[in-house]
Amino acid sequence: MCIGVPGQVVAVGEDFHQLAQVDVCGVKREVNIALVCEGHPRELVGQWVLVHVGFAMSVIDEEEARATLEALRNLELDDFAPQG
Repeated sequence: MCIGVPGQVVAVGEDFHQLAQVDVCGVKREVNIALVCEGHPRELVGQWVLVHVGFAMSVIDEEEARATLEALRNLELDDFAPQG
């Protein structure tokens, strides 16, 4: 199973060939934005993207990003909950 994690774009280079900095749960990661960049990369700053293996796969809205992050947090807690 593949999981994409929401992150918010915080910085970009001058063109889409450069990696962007994306905040994923408080950790800044370098992410390739070539698949989602339709205009100037600056337009992506502040936007939420779905990140998978270092690539922004799609632009998502903030509501979807927060719901997905909450679901992932719940999965993490469920994985460590006592069974039985």
